[in-house]
Amino acid sequence: MTDAAPITVACIDLAGTTVADGDTVETAFAEAIATLLGIVSGTAAFGRATARFSDARGESKIGIFRSLFDEPRAQAAHLAFERSYDQLVDRRGLFPVPGADDALKHLRASGVRVCLLTGFGRSTQARVIDTLGWWDRADLTLSPDDVRRDRPRPDIVLTAALRLGVDDVRHIAVCGATAPAILSGRRAGASITAGVLTGPHSRDRLRTAGATHVLPSIADLPPLLLRTPADATPAPDHG
Repeated sequence: MTDAAPITVACIDLAGTTVADGDTVETAFAEAIATLLGIVSGTAAFGRATARFSDARGESKIGIFRSLFDEPRAQAAHLAFERSYDQLVDRRGLFPVPGADDALKHLRASGVRVCLLTGFGRSTQARVIDTLGWWDRADLTLSPDDVRRDRPRPDIVLTAALRLGVDDVRHIAVCGATAPAILSGRRAGASITAGVLTGPHSRDRLRTAGATHVLPSIADLPPLLLRTPADATPAPDHG
């Protein structure tokens, strides 16, 4: 970040980044493929499917299902996943990562516009935001339903830039807990791509994807984005 490129838009992910849903996503995936397709824990097919799902976290859920199954089964599995996730939220609840709510409020109060991104479909994204009461925490929300190409391509970040009237992609920061989220931000030209360690992918995986910073959590994002120009040299990894 420099005097010429202050951060004006922060594209921030949900699950694993701002939302601490434990193993809810993985459980919903396992329930969907077991109930609908008969792929159960302990089988080779289950191991392959869950390994692919874990590796691809950050991509759209429908895209992951399409990489595993033909189109009719992928669509059916995605619907089953969304139903299972919704039911798990009913039973378990949904909670923000510690400090996430304050971080979003702090960024917006400081003049940084916030776009909440996700790999969930639009209806699941809305359920998450409804549950947390976060509609007033963001200037924009985007899901894979809003773009033609999935992450790690840059489309979702560039769509945020267009809709929020960004003058220069270097004014964008991206924050996520997955490699596809980070790589999407890098490909879009964001000057900061901050990985956080509260989600599924490791420090090394985030760095390999192109993270400019790796932070313990979203709570550490506002101090990074709101530093004065004199303090704007890249910070080392935390932890």
